[in-house]
Amino acid sequence: MKTLTVRGVEPDLSETLKHMAKRQGKSVNQIVIDALKKHSGFEKERKFTKVHHDLDDLFGKWTRKEFDEIQGKIDAERRIDPELWK
Repeated sequence: MKTLTVRGVEPDLSETLKHMAKRQGKSVNQIVIDALKKHSGFEKERKFTKVHHDLDDLFGKWTRKEFDEIQGKIDAERRIDPELWK
């Protein structure tokens, strides 16, 4: 890994980077590296960590009875039938 020094960073930009880092739980260094990768075409597309929000409106809506019923069906589907594996 190479070390790169960036000079001439304006105070407002520096503060913005610090706030971004704190908000995202990253270091300022990582924020800068992420930005450089993104804007230079080195950022890899995340295929398996994509966040979906299409079911957000259903979150927390099931009653305990509904949850138990659905979970029971899921558990039943996961049971292995020994007769099928002979």
